[in-house]
Amino acid sequence: MKMIGNPRTIIKWLFEQDENKKFEIKELKPKQSLTANAYYWALLNKLANVLRFDNQKLHFMMLQRYGQYEVVSVLSSIDVRGYFRYYEPIGHGVINNKEFTHYKVYKGSSEMNSKEFSILLDGLVSECNEQSIATLTKSEREQLHFIEGCD
Repeated sequence: MKMIGNPRTIIKWLFEQDENKKFEIKELKPKQSLTANAYYWALLNKLANVLRFDNQKLHFMMLQRYGQYEVVSVLSSIDVRGYFRYYEPIGHGVINNKEFTHYKVYKGSSEMNSKEFSILLDGLVSECNEQSIATLTKSEREQLHFIEGCD
C-alpha cells in the first residue's frame, strides 16, 4: 500500500493501522519531467552535432558548467571510477602520512531536482543559442513540466 500526504494525514492514517505492521516513510520530492529531460537530450545531441563533439563528453561539460557538485577526498590509492560517474580531480593532500585526492563529484541530471535541472537546461539553451540552434522560449520550456503534471 502507498500513502501520500502531509504529516498530519499520514500520522492519522498510521494510528489506524495494525501496530504489528512496519512502515517506511520517505519525503516525496518532485522529479524532473521526462519531457524536459527528453528536450535536454535532443538539444544536447543537436549541439554535439554542430560542435562535432561526443554527446556524453558534452553532457559532462554541461554538468561542469551548470550542474551541482560536492567535493570529496578519497585515499589516492583508491580508483574512484567504480564509485562516481561524473567527477574530476581538483587537488591532492596529505593527512596522517596518507595521500588523498580531492574530487569534484557532479550530480547526474537524473538525480537533480526540478530547480537544479532547470538551471542545467537553461545553460544548455544558452549554449545552443550561441550556435544559432533553435530552442523553445523560457515560457515554452516551463510548459514541458505541465505536460506530465510535474511541479
